[in-house]
Amino acid sequence: MPRPLEDRKVAILATDGVERVELELPRGALYGAGAHTELLSLHPGEIQARQFDLVSAGTLPVDRLVADASVDGYDALLLPGGTVNPDKLRIDTTAVAFVREFVATGKSVAAICHGPWMLLAADAVRDHRITSWPSLQNDLRNAGAEWVDDEVVIDGQFTTSRSPADLPAFCRAIIEQFATARVAGAP
Repeated sequence: MPRPLEDRKVAILATDGVERVELELPRGALYGAGAHTELLSLHPGEIQARQFDLVSAGTLPVDRLVADASVDGYDALLLPGGTVNPDKLRIDTTAVAFVREFVATGKSVAAICHGPWMLLAADAVRDHRITSWPSLQNDLRNAGAEWVDDEVVIDGQFTTSRSPADLPAFCRAIIEQFATARVAGAP
């Protein structure tokens, strides 16, 4: 069985309120393709996951604080959604700076549902085709993005999807995109 991400390390940036399925399904797909993932967050311990934003869906262990993470240590970045998760992250200057710095490297970044709010907060969407949960379309357009209503949109380093319903296509796309990413530490 091919493992195209065998030598890849992927940062997953999330905090309390993350939509569990939007973190776990992509993480499982990445693991199945051979990637090593680390869950970065704002606080140590565990983060509270949600289902449909309203229902508690247990906790997820944090691997590292985003404040202690180096962009150079990762080959790709995954930004799951849930309404509360990126809303909390986008007001944290350290999290926004991490995303901004990651985008500046040109490495692959994937975001689903409300996850593109972090790309917007990092001022990274101008002149890019992006999809998201429909309620973000005006925010993204006002920030200079071309918002489209497709299950997966790939534009340069960005891979975006609208919702949990798009997860099968999103997971396939991020494996393909992350497989072409530069390996951390490589020239």
